[in-house]
Amino acid sequence: MKKINIVLFGVGNVGSSLINQILEARSKILNSAQIEINIAVLVNSKIAFYNKDILNKSWEADFKTFGYPYKISHILNHVKKEKLTNLIAVDATASEDFVKNYKELIRNGFHIVAANKTANTLSDKFYKELRHELRTHNKHFLYETNVGAGLPVIKTVQDLHSSGEEVTKIRGIFSGSLSYIFNTFSVDKRLFSEVLDEARIKGFTEPDPRIDLSGKDVGRKLLILARELDILKELSDVSIENLVPNHLNGKSSISHFIDNQADLNLGFAKRRSQLAQDEVLRHIGELDVASGELVVKLVTEKRNSPFGSLMEADASFEIYTKSYGNRPIVIQGAGAGAAVTSRGVLSDLLKISEKLECI
Repeated sequence: MKKINIVLFGVGNVGSSLINQILEARSKILNSAQIEINIAVLVNSKIAFYNKDILNKSWEADFKTFGYPYKISHILNHVKKEKLTNLIAVDATASEDFVKNYKELIRNGFHIVAANKTANTLSDKFYKELRHELRTHNKHFLYETNVGAGLPVIKTVQDLHSSGEEVTKIRGIFSGSLSYIFNTFSVDKRLFSEVLDEARIKGFTEPDPRIDLSGKDVGRKLLILARELDILKELSDVSIENLVPNHLNGKSSISHFIDNQADLNLGFAKRRSQLAQDEVLRHIGELDVASGELVVKLVTEKRNSPFGSLMEADASFEIYTKSYGNRPIVIQGAGAGAAVTSRGVLSDLLKISEKLECI
């Protein structure tokens, strides 16, 4: 039997969903894969809960009652004191600062699974240093959910590249939230602000929808895939069409944006009015390997095309290669939501577990 000890950073939507999925599947995983999953520490931005027993369904109450302020050093000391092995740190935060702890975690025996995209989209220098640290300490870093939530996009690109296949282009609907918004807006005669509100209430968008509308999140995903193909780019190299007007940008508060999001209606209504009867709006990312160009933009697609026929919050990726020619490898499915993302994180945890020693 193998036992893995998890320190979960981030107990928001994805983190909470992951805990509940582990609790639900724990017995099945133990019986079928002989892997025992122990959630040793739960952490948010302010407090840590050190779990002494088997985590149960009362974990939220226990976290609030028995959690207290921490530093990373406290967590490292705790796992050493308890002599915990097969350590995996799960980053379910959205923090750009937290990734600065990755190297210290690796040096102290942790493998890393990340839903957080930041580590793979910082400077090329940080990207290479992190991988050097992983090689030096023989640790694994998995991040399948960085692109496509629970869809196997990164693994497919990695496998193609490592096998010597020449990937020529990647084109896709990268954002499940923007997929839902434009799938709905293109066919419903509602105001854009109404559709945006609906997407936010359903939990498809970030709490601040400007993160989605800015295109930066899609830009990050595109950069991650480019780096998997050894294309040396920075986030600043990605050409991104920002759908947020200047007066509603990130310098103003979220509440200001939500109160004034009706300002978006006129511009998007104009774009919709220019569509032919068989056309729809779609938000895409494109990577051209030959030119090294990375582009994020809102485009017009035929309603019966692969992208034009998407439903709900589906994401879709077309991976073009030299061997396959003009017929791409297509990966499509749910591209947003805490449940599919956390399921992808759990899958990454089990993949690392397969590589670890029995204890």
